[in-house]
Parts: sequence; structure tokens; C-alpha cells
Amino acid sequence: MSIKVGDKIPSVTLTQMTAEGPKPVSTDDVFAGKKVVLFAVPGAFTPLCSGQHLPGYVKLADQFKAKGVDQIVCVSVNDAFVMGAWAKDQQVGDKVLLLADGNADFAKAMGLELDGSGFGMGKRSQRYALIAEDGVVKHLGVEEGRTFEASKAETILAAL
Repeated sequence: MSIKVGDKIPSVTLTQMTAEGPKPVSTDDVFAGKKVVLFAVPGAFTPLCSGQHLPGYVKLADQFKAKGVDQIVCVSVNDAFVMGAWAKDQQVGDKVLLLADGNADFAKAMGLELDGSGFGMGKRSQRYALIAEDGVVKHLGVEEGRTFEASKAETILAAL
């Protein structure tokens, strides 16, 4: 069953690439006491993810902060090394926190797992975005099929 508005974000350990190497990050720590915008993508370096999805959040990061967002988080079913390289490639800086969900544990816990085996991608995350306050989902936009509207930065900014 998929997560829905009013539900608590599941407690899962993700991984962040740091200057010292991969570091475990608990979703409890990411969300506790904060307003967080999280968006999930099927894969780093994929055309839509690199061309529009992540860049949209980077570009509008200051507007999200102005609306009271403490942290913008991007999660993908990739390893921390790939997420670190993607952050550098996209010149993310500290505007968006990129977290790796290497085994799709978070995608499964959210009920938003995608089977990309037909495309040689294995288990992935659906494309979605949410707004959470103190770990509780206040808004959720899940893309249907290959659409890109419900989870793009402009849509989530308007939902704030």
C-alpha cells in the first residue's frame, strides 16, 4: 500500500555521500521537527531526472526556503557514489540533499517501488514529490505513467 497524506514517513536508513565517504542518514533525522520537500526519481543521470526534475528544485531552492522549507531532499535508487557524482555534475551545492536508496528499501517502505526490470533497471522508485512537516505527509504528488507534472518543482512550490 502506498503512503498517503496524513501518514508518517517510514523510518529507513539512506546514504549520503560526504567528503569523508558514504554516511548513513536516518529518515527520522531528516524529517524530525522540520518542513521537508522530498522528491524521488527513478534514477540519477537519466534524461528527465537530470534535464528537468533535479534542476527545477536547484533553481527554485531559494523560493522553497522563503516558504519555510527547511530542507529539499532528492532520493534515488542508486548508490551513494552515483548520487555524489550526480550532485557534482548538476552543481547542486547545499541547495538539495541527495540521498541514496541503494537497495530500494525506502521506495518499498513508501509503497512507491517501481519494477524497471523490463528496461534493465531493476527495482526503482516511482517519480513523486511530497511535503512533510515533522515527518507527516501533508501533500503527495505521484506521477502516473511517464507524466511529469505532479512532482515537478513548480507544482510543489505552488502547493506550499
